[in-house]
Amino acid sequence: MTAEFYDILQAAEDRRQAGRRFASAASAARVGIVDVGAGTGIVTEVLLGSSTAPVHAVEPAAAMRVALLTRLAGLRAEQRARVTVHPTTLQKSDLTNVADLVICSNIVGVLEPAERRAFWQATASALVPGGTLLLEPPPATVPGSPTVEDIAPVLVGADTYSAQVSTRQDRGLLSVTFTYRVEREDEVVRVAVEQFTMWPTPPETLVGELCEAGLSVREGADGLLRAVLGPAARA
Repeated sequence: MTAEFYDILQAAEDRRQAGRRFASAASAARVGIVDVGAGTGIVTEVLLGSSTAPVHAVEPAAAMRVALLTRLAGLRAEQRARVTVHPTTLQKSDLTNVADLVICSNIVGVLEPAERRAFWQATASALVPGGTLLLEPPPATVPGSPTVEDIAPVLVGADTYSAQVSTRQDRGLLSVTFTYRVEREDEVVRVAVEQFTMWPTPPETLVGELCEAGLSVREGADGLLRAVLGPAARA
């Protein structure tokens, strides 16, 4: 697990993006908010700061929860009193009618199709009728050629932390590799690699699956998909 590198390299940008994407919707939440795949807690912190509603932070990975709970420990007591950490997936959380907003950032693409459809059902269960899902959609297709992207390096004492993200096609799916490096005086101290698979999903497939779960897709913004739960979804 490469959780140790997440915040040092990406926290500042992730916080800016979360504020831009989710703060307004969070401020309108009254019943509750579910943060799916809470990770190290950047989005959770933004949601708590933007809303007075209860927040459910869903994070199955123990390494991520270490960072998440450390971040929560530094918040005001009032904010900590409003957040519950669920150490499991949304599908196994038994959250029912707890939220009028579900946030799903950077998660759906790594779910296999059957698991993804189960996730929509769990989302519908967590929402109250009329509640909103804000979703970062998976890639629609597999890129025709490999890609490589560098994450800007960060200096920590004598060490420089950096990362490179590469993607390639793998049997019709998308293989993503994060390579993290720590360098000191131009020598590599250590390297850590994390690799995972993403399931590209055409927009029409995504919309169809959401509709089957009782979620109707509305106009989104800032690269997000917005879906609303209809009253009939409980039947």
